[in-house]
Amino acid sequence: MPFAPRRRKSRRGSVLLEAVYAMTFLAGLALVLLKLSINVTAPRQWTLQQTVSDAYLTYEKAWAQRLSFADLLAADSPWPEYPAKSEVEVEMGRLPGGTPIQGTVVRTRVPDPNNYPADGGTGTTTTNPAGMKVFRFQSLLTYEVGGRSYVKSRTVVRSQ
Repeated sequence: MPFAPRRRKSRRGSVLLEAVYAMTFLAGLALVLLKLSINVTAPRQWTLQQTVSDAYLTYEKAWAQRLSFADLLAADSPWPEYPAKSEVEVEMGRLPGGTPIQGTVVRTRVPDPNNYPADGGTGTTTTNPAGMKVFRFQSLLTYEVGGRSYVKSRTVVRSQ
């Protein structure tokens, strides 16, 4: 018998199946890459907020060092004498996209125990012959990042 040509069965739809497999694979790969990029940016946002909070506390420290002693000890001082405190809501900065970073600053001042009684201490001319007035001006910053609360503090010691 002579060589008879074989009939090929046509595979209709195989290109469509291959395209569906490829699209499914690419969609899965895209989701994995998206998840990885989100995991990379989350620590960056935390780092950015830590940097912004440190910068704000640097401002607080500079302000406590810059104000005159009379203003710091006045009745309307931003740092009232302990146990009194002042609490102020502040905007520390903004994230990319304009989202504000909010926090609360708590300020108080504590006299040195060696100050004279008129200055909040128990010192005498024997223990404090120069009559120095020494105070600690403390600023606490509380804020939240990702549902967790953080507190940072700065203390400035001033004397006169």
